[in-house]
Amino acid sequence: MDALPSPAAEEKDGVAAVDRALAILGAFRDGDAALTLAELAARTGLYKSTILRLLASLERGRCAARLPDGRWALGPMLFRWGTLYARAQPVERHLPTLLAALAERSGETASFWVRHAGHRLCLARVRSPNRIRDDLSVGDLVPLPAGAGGRVLAAADPRSLGAVATFGERNPDTAAIAAAVFGPGGGLAGALGLSGPKARMQERAEAHLAAVAEAASDLSRRLGGDL
Repeated sequence: MDALPSPAAEEKDGVAAVDRALAILGAFRDGDAALTLAELAARTGLYKSTILRLLASLERGRCAARLPDGRWALGPMLFRWGTLYARAQPVERHLPTLLAALAERSGETASFWVRHAGHRLCLARVRSPNRIRDDLSVGDLVPLPAGAGGRVLAAADPRSLGAVATFGERNPDTAAIAAAVFGPGGGLAGALGLSGPKARMQERAEAHLAAVAEAASDLSRRLGGDL
């Protein structure tokens, strides 16, 4: 009679399976509508047989979907979870109106970022009305501390920063301005910012700094932050 696996072994196998499943989901990049099995194998380094077993589970959970041509796409459950995450953030209900006003006033893309481990996550975004603009989207992760938003979220004392401007730090052709937003008790709620082409941002840097600082203070007041 075969010996039963130890709890430690089961835990290790379970964690490994989850890690591999997350690696498959993480293989999708911006602009990928669907990927072939060969592309998933190349990006994850996993065997195709392993990927297929995990995709079967992901498909049952609606986290992945197999297309008629045999390629794989992300499933609708991921959108639902993302929506639940966004709605769980106390700041989320204030962002649509505030970001739209900031984007209209500045002519640039307005965003709100939160810290996610060693990265910053774009929680909400209203794009510039101009055709030439930066290339980030809601849900994108950017390593800290690159960019104005990253500097704010990674700062030891964000209250001392005021509005921060960076030019060409994350991308040589873009610039950004960001300021900290605070919640109840003075805790850092996130970073509010503008971004756009470097030359255009430099021309109106002073006005953008003032607009971002004003919007960040307004949002902090709405959240009950101790200014």
